[in-house]
Amino acid sequence: MQVNAFNVGNFCTNCYLVSCETTKMAIIIDPGFDNLVEAERIFEAIHNKELILRFIVNTHGHPDHVCGNGIVKATFKVPILIHEFDAFMLEDSAGREIGKALGLRSFSPSADKLLLDGDSIDVGKISLRIIHTPGHSRGSISLLGEKAVFTGDTLFAGSIGRTDFPDSSENDMLCSLKKLVDLPDDFVAYPGHGPMTSIGEEKRSNPFLHFT
Repeated sequence: MQVNAFNVGNFCTNCYLVSCETTKMAIIIDPGFDNLVEAERIFEAIHNKELILRFIVNTHGHPDHVCGNGIVKATFKVPILIHEFDAFMLEDSAGREIGKALGLRSFSPSADKLLLDGDSIDVGKISLRIIHTPGHSRGSISLLGEKAVFTGDTLFAGSIGRTDFPDSSENDMLCSLKKLVDLPDDFVAYPGHGPMTSIGEEKRSNPFLHFT
């Protein structure tokens, strides 16, 4: 599995281009850019690596993670995948107004496929398993691969996602974090914002993972 990370958008969202080196199949996780100028960096990488883009995957439905969905879909004609509980955010007029208030200039079309806990996304010879990790939003997910996990806004290096939004839950977040700390220490964690880390490092140093 090859992972290329791009820091995009007004909120420094991590957008990941995940590809299978053998088959050249690829997916984009959380395209948080809202203009073609930023998108071109990622599109150039796709073309230079001769990748075949299969899916757009959103770890949750907040505008800073989905605002580039439409740009990617229009360019590559690929479906948008998101957990069933966050799909409404792609269609919600209130969500679009929030996006505009945040200075975003593009928005997402509706989802093409709804994800459930335990589903798998196949990227060539790579399989990413969906782990439902609510807390930051009701439909937040993490994507589990071989020795790697994409944690969205659930787990960051040294911190965790906010739980003060209308669709957030501190109790759900606690349960989701417990799922992630059960992963092996050597798993690389690719968060929705900030630097990559490892599950072991977060167990040792992240104050939010010191459960009582």
